[in-house]
Amino acid sequence: MRRMWTGKYVRSPLARSMLTNMVSDMEEAGLETQEWYQCSTDLLGEAVRPLFIQSHLDSDTQAFLKHSVDKSGWLFTQLYHSFMSTVLSPVVSRTSINGLLSRGSMFVFSPEQLRRLLRISPEWRADRLLDLGAGDGGVTEVMGAHFREVYATEVSPPMKWHLQRRNYKVLAVEEWERTGFQYDLISCLNLLDRCESPLDLLKGMQRSLVAGTGRVILALVLPFQPYVEIGGKWQRPKERLQVKGKTWEEQVTSMSNDVFREAGLVVEAVTRLPYLCEGDMYKDYYVLDDAVFVLKALEKH
Repeated sequence: MRRMWTGKYVRSPLARSMLTNMVSDMEEAGLETQEWYQCSTDLLGEAVRPLFIQSHLDSDTQAFLKHSVDKSGWLFTQLYHSFMSTVLSPVVSRTSINGLLSRGSMFVFSPEQLRRLLRISPEWRADRLLDLGAGDGGVTEVMGAHFREVYATEVSPPMKWHLQRRNYKVLAVEEWERTGFQYDLISCLNLLDRCESPLDLLKGMQRSLVAGTGRVILALVLPFQPYVEIGGKWQRPKERLQVKGKTWEEQVTSMSNDVFREAGLVVEAVTRLPYLCEGDMYKDYYVLDDAVFVLKALEKH
């Protein structure tokens, strides 16, 4: 009915066909974005089920998608990016290429989604945030508004430059555990499946939290497929996490009950969000399926 009405007063058959296809694409995109947030809570483990928070497509996510769509249409910019990527990819990592070209910005959660997960108000403030593997700092900025000091780590030199431009304190990858102070929030966003020793990383975060009130916010692409980028090539990490199950819900349950607890962490909240990346000349944007956890240190008895 909607398609018939939309093309009713378009006389040209070609124009009517193009308009109908455009409406169809918009409807399919709407269905797709709804699926990004769906979770069959009855398939979650009994302990995890009450911790799930339902998320939705909000205005900040829509704004990121619109900007990505607009940017993918910048033909000469995209041609230049494609050419430079081809030239640099044999010797430079994809992350560094993105940093050099100021492209490939990521979107994990909006300010509102972050506040719902952490159960904080817009006015809430704490002392220290640490963002591990912060990239260009775009997601760091969403969290940083709530903290007096923002620390970040990043291995890519171009990305470090972006972080320094934002006036964040950039720490060496081995330095963040040896600063002599604890962090109110540690973010580990889509990093656990891209590091050599993920369990050691989890244990390090647990040790570095402010006692009692410190939290970890951790995003993880599911299904879990760990790879490490070394010199522009992808390799299996030395240490493998034993994540059970095939579905999103099963793997969320396994991470919660098995992996996090082994590292001394317990889930406080979890949601399902799309992990979005700016597109290129071939696609408006790229999307992966994220589980976003809020973790706290396991109480010792």
